Amino acid sequence: MREEAVKKMPSTDGWSRRRFLGSGSAAAAVAAVWGCAPDEGIPVGGGRPPASLTGPRRLLAEPGPMLPPVPAILLTVNGRPGDPDEISVLWTFVVSGDPPQIGVSAALEHRARGLLEIHDEFVLNVPLASMVEAFDTVDMNSGRVADKFELSGLTRGAAITVDAPTVEESPIHCECRIFDSLEVPPERKIFLAEVVATTAIEGAVDDAGRLIVPAVDFFGMTAGSGEHYTMGRRVGNIGMTVGRTDIKY
Repeated sequence: MREEAVKKMPSTDGWSRRRFLGSGSAAAAVAAVWGCAPDEGIPVGGGRPPASLTGPRRLLAEPGPMLPPVPAILLTVNGRPGDPDEISVLWTFVVSGDPPQIGVSAALEHRARGLLEIHDEFVLNVPLASMVEAFDTVDMNSGRVADKFELSGLTRGAAITVDAPTVEESPIHCECRIFDSLEVPPERKIFLAEVVATTAIEGAVDDAGRLIVPAVDFFGMTAGSGEHYTMGRRVGNIGMTVGRTDIKY
């Protein structure tokens, strides 16, 4: 069925990232336009929460950015002359897929903040679940006290395009160059950067450069519980309701 659907799909040249449906059932539109049905086992639209999540909604005592999951990323940047290079865990988010741009948020207490202001180049290293203890060691310690590469046991490498260290155990490196920054009261600074190069260990991506998720046992942080979870099962993809399978970002 999937092969037949792909054959019937018209060219996507000149299309925007998403094709918006004006009205009616998304699933019905897929069947009518593409001549195919949604993926088996993937609920499309109108899904109801499980029975355990049907109780009344309540206001929590403390507001918080409860948006799970969020990326678990190790940022690496050169240190000052005579000081160790820095590995840091910062809030990280995608700004744009095309052009490839990301943002990182650093507080006044983060050693990485001053280093990003000096160097303008850094690497985002995607860790594996097997690295979660090293990840937490980096997160719970300051580079002002010790070399976090030595403390965590992670291996220092060198980026290909930018002047910054890498974590060699990470299967994916996003090499970044800062193009703007924004002060956010009371103590945050957001750095906006272009991803100028992405490298991946053989087997982590296919020939087209698309991430092979089951091959990379990465994890995310659940903002709201403070826990780390691996990805689990696939439940859909970007563009699934309009028959698209080509969108990566």
